[in-house]
Amino acid sequence: MTETATDKKTPSSGFKFLLDFGPLVAFFATYFTVDPVTVGGEVYKPIVVAGVVLALLTVITLTISYVRYRHIPTMPLVSGVLVVVFVVLTVIFNDDTFIKIKPTIVYCLFAAALLGGLALGKPLLRKLFDGAFQLDEKGWRILTLRWGLFFIVMAVVNEFVWRNFSEESWVAFKTFGFLPITVLFAFSQMPLMSRHAVETEDGEG
Repeated sequence: MTETATDKKTPSSGFKFLLDFGPLVAFFATYFTVDPVTVGGEVYKPIVVAGVVLALLTVITLTISYVRYRHIPTMPLVSGVLVVVFVVLTVIFNDDTFIKIKPTIVYCLFAAALLGGLALGKPLLRKLFDGAFQLDEKGWRILTLRWGLFFIVMAVVNEFVWRNFSEESWVAFKTFGFLPITVLFAFSQMPLMSRHAVETEDGEG
C-alpha cells in the first residue's frame, strides 16, 4: 500500500524553520567568532571554516528530516547537495569564491528547471510542492513563471552583493536576507493561489 501525499508525515512549521535556518545561523556565528585555521600548513579563512560548519549541519538536518519523516523535499535536497559540493571545492582549492557563487548556481538551476519545464508544458512546481495544495492549470503556469523569474532575480542579487560589498556584508545578507526575502515572496503569491485553488476529492481546497 503506497503512501499518498496526504498520508505523509510533515514537519511542523517551527521544526522546518529550524532545519532551514539553523545551519545558516551557525554559518553566520562561526564566521564572526573563529580565527583563521591552519591545517597541514594551509591557512583557511573564517569563511571557509564557516562553510564547513554549514555543510556538516546541512547534512545533519537533511538526515534528521529523512529519519523523522522518511522524505526530503526536492529543493532542500538539491540545495544541500550543492552546499556540500561547493564547500568541498572551497576547501580543496582554499578559494571562498566557490561558497559565494553557490547561491547563484542553485538559483539558476531552479530557474532553468522551472522555466524550461514551463516551456515544455510541464509546470514542475506542482511536483516540487508534492501535493501540498491544488491549483488549476493556469494557476500552476503563472506560479511557476513567477518563481522562475524570482530565482533569476535572486541569482543576480547574490552576484551583485558578493562582488560589490564586503565579505562581512555578504555573509550577513546570505544569513538574514535570502530566506526572509523568499518567505515574503511566497506569501505574496497567496492571492494568486487563492484565485486558482481547486477542491480535492475530499472537498478540501
